[in-house]
Amino acid sequence: MLNDDIVACTRCPRLVKYREAIAGTKRRQFQDWSYWGKPVPGFGDPNARLYVLGLAPAAHGGNRTGRVFTGDRSGDWLYEALHRFGFANQATSTHVGDGLALTDCYIGATVRCAPPANKPAPDEFIACRRFILGELQLLKAVRVVVVLGKIAFDHYFKACRELGRELPRPLPKFGHGATYTLPWGVTLIGSYHPSQQNTFTGTLTRPMFHHIFSDAARHLTRTATKARSG
Repeated sequence: MLNDDIVACTRCPRLVKYREAIAGTKRRQFQDWSYWGKPVPGFGDPNARLYVLGLAPAAHGGNRTGRVFTGDRSGDWLYEALHRFGFANQATSTHVGDGLALTDCYIGATVRCAPPANKPAPDEFIACRRFILGELQLLKAVRVVVVLGKIAFDHYFKACRELGRELPRPLPKFGHGATYTLPWGVTLIGSYHPSQQNTFTGTLTRPMFHHIFSDAARHLTRTATKARSG
């Protein structure tokens, strides 16, 4: 299975060394935790029509808990928004086994290991792209993609190019709330990443973030209505 392949991956020596070092030293407040310390697989509904693509696991978030966007402030923002618009059964994501389930939504990342300084290297993006490709091929019902940040935006198009999809010309430009209808029938929505750098400075506010998922839900409703009437 794809997620088993993700968890077993050791292709990037720098990331392996870093994620395992973090898991060994831990943060003071998490000394009682047994850190995951491995690549973090995707999470969600295999029949999802919404695909959310982030950057990489946080050192003391996904790298600690073993679930994407779980146990950090970015996850607090993401799952609160997903719950508000009906994609998650609860607004919090603290640990595997907390009861969280997603409906019609699947979450992936451009890189599956926590990177030093939250900055993957170019070769690490390339090594991990096969996992985005695998998810895009398996998630056959996807109709809306929300990309969290310009890096995820760019790498989504790189993955689509590798899948042989004809990219629009000129290539769409990233922006918060920028929305594009792509030739293969997917609506792409850009969003600032809910990182602390963005949320603490007000670059991204709750209403701005909610608007992204309100739009995603609206596009999915419109798609379903067209399918029924057609």
